[in-house]
Amino acid sequence: MSHGGGGRVIRTGVSSGGACSSSSPPPPRPEPGLLDGGYARSCSAVLKVAQLISLLIGFLCVKNSAWTSYTAYSYFEIVTLGDFIMILVFYFIYLFRVYRMLTCISWPLAELLHYLIGTLLLLIASIVAASKSYNLTGLVAGATFGFLASFLCALSIWLSYKISCITQSTDAAV
Repeated sequence: MSHGGGGRVIRTGVSSGGACSSSSPPPPRPEPGLLDGGYARSCSAVLKVAQLISLLIGFLCVKNSAWTSYTAYSYFEIVTLGDFIMILVFYFIYLFRVYRMLTCISWPLAELLHYLIGTLLLLIASIVAASKSYNLTGLVAGATFGFLASFLCALSIWLSYKISCITQSTDAAV
């Protein structure tokens, strides 16, 4: 007696977007098209969106408040806007699959370096903004969202280190 019961192939692969329902079969190959829907639903993309939101809120809180120290809050605005733009650029690079066309750049390394430098600058800017806030609610809120964005960026550093370095070491061990 044979175990197969026929020549039927059962696909068990699940996309990175989550579990598939039983009513619709999984796609036969990776998503064609301009956008990478799997990336848009990934943990990395959601973390980038949370970073973008916290940076934007922190920037707007400081921008719309009465300043007590021009240099401290100008620095905070420059750093938050710079980080916002760079995170948005990396989000679009992965969302539109630009990394496949520009193979001369190590995108994980570039992103890791951006997060290392950007997180350090953002942490310094948030500390300076918090120390110069003088209990003005808008400035305190801006510094708080700066600290939140610093934490989220540090989480991205840890995740990118974990993904790039730990997976390479386990691949080398095999």
